[in-house]
Amino acid sequence: MKTLLTGLWTRYRFFWALSGLAIFTLWLLPALALAAAPAAPTPPVVPIPNINIGLGQAHSPSQVAASLQILLLLTVVSLAPTLLVLLTSFTRVVVVLSFVRTALGTQQVPPNQVLVGLALLLTFFIMNPVITDINKNALQPYMKQKISQNVALDRAAVPLRKFMFRQTREKDIQLFYSMSKEPRPKEQKDVPTYLLIPAFVISELKTAFEIGFAIYVPFIVIDMVVASILLSMGMMMIPPIIISLPFKILIFLLVDGWNLTVAAIFQSYQQ
Repeated sequence: MKTLLTGLWTRYRFFWALSGLAIFTLWLLPALALAAAPAAPTPPVVPIPNINIGLGQAHSPSQVAASLQILLLLTVVSLAPTLLVLLTSFTRVVVVLSFVRTALGTQQVPPNQVLVGLALLLTFFIMNPVITDINKNALQPYMKQKISQNVALDRAAVPLRKFMFRQTREKDIQLFYSMSKEPRPKEQKDVPTYLLIPAFVISELKTAFEIGFAIYVPFIVIDMVVASILLSMGMMMIPPIIISLPFKILIFLLVDGWNLTVAAIFQSYQQ
């Protein structure tokens, strides 16, 4: 056996040496390349802000005033969606747009996000004079510390109350006065805001339903005509809404329905 191994080594020693050299080279080269490679740069440390919210004892009246202002600001921000819906034209606009979609019978087309977005844009367009007045006479002087917070709130309420009075029916204001048992005011400025706001909201809803009814009637006529034709043809198994939907969409496009709807909403605030 020993003689056999010696003979194999003598005969194939060149191949054994070459194999060992190849294995050593394959093991050594990656180690040398890793050692010679430059070190990767250390990524910069991004500072993370630290926010602390806590309660502490105030040492001066100014600190108490600042805390109350922050609390008031957070309250206004949390109530901003409600104020946007109840104190502006948003209620009327979004209700009318919802009537249009329901009258067309397109279910979720346009989707709710589109209707709400369009209602917001139309609201800012309609309320632009009021917003400009508030910004000029109330917000900017307050930001420049020319007037106090109470004065700024009083100035901001003037154009907003004027807008609501112009769109509110006297019958709705009398309704809330009758329920609150308060004496009737002699002038508009004597009407408290907490009575004006609900009266304004129900007036907006009534006007929106009036516009929606005017929009709904033509589409009902189309549904009735299609249903009568299908009944006379004996096609009672086909829902009329399937046949009337394309005709309603076509007529709505031919008369430029979205243009007429937006124009009707805007003209309702010019009266």
